[in-house]
Amino acid sequence: MNPTTTEQPAPVVTDAAAAATLRVTEIFFSLQGETSRVGLPTVFVRLTGCPLRCGYCDTAYAFHGGESMALDMILERVAAYGARQVTLTGGEPLAQKHAPLLLRQLADAGYSVSLETSGALDVSGVDVRISKILDLKTPGSGESARNLWANLAHLTPQDEIKFVLCDEQDYDWARQQLQQRKLAAICPVLFSPVHDRLEPRRLAEWILRDRLPVRLQLQLHKLLWGEVPGH
Repeated sequence: MNPTTTEQPAPVVTDAAAAATLRVTEIFFSLQGETSRVGLPTVFVRLTGCPLRCGYCDTAYAFHGGESMALDMILERVAAYGARQVTLTGGEPLAQKHAPLLLRQLADAGYSVSLETSGALDVSGVDVRISKILDLKTPGSGESARNLWANLAHLTPQDEIKFVLCDEQDYDWARQQLQQRKLAAICPVLFSPVHDRLEPRRLAEWILRDRLPVRLQLQLHKLLWGEVPGH
């Protein structure tokens, strides 16, 4: 169902929602480069700000700046692209208090919505209709101490857990978490190599060697467009 071509019930707008704003770095239309939605035309809403500083971060330009936008303005910009898939990303989207409200309004409008979050902030308040992509931080990221493991209790089979791996030590750590915490029984698990740091073929060989129940994930958008922002 396409929100731009099929009439949708109008979301209920409360006073709080009408007054809410978010700081937005960019809104753009591209192919989803990651997760089980890879390859799908998607509208990305990238919020500004992040409390983490991962060593391999490829969106540091979203740490500061951005534009303050009312939620209805964001919804209008999203609708203009005519896509069904929407991803809220960052930075760290949940660092802004009105992010859950935007997620709820997007779901109310009939979109299929995913949230890309670091796993360092509480996801319990995220609408159950949203697919949460929980990016658990490895030791190689420099931010593994920030993982909020209680978030695992709020995941469902529609969500996904992602590990971005810098090297074999990160792989071994992620494998231990996978097995000890029985992550594959919660939802799909993705292992992704850091672009230009860990050779994808090596990661594939480790996964096959250890017969892990995970999906190898490459960043499609970087294969297509490189490091260009807005893709």
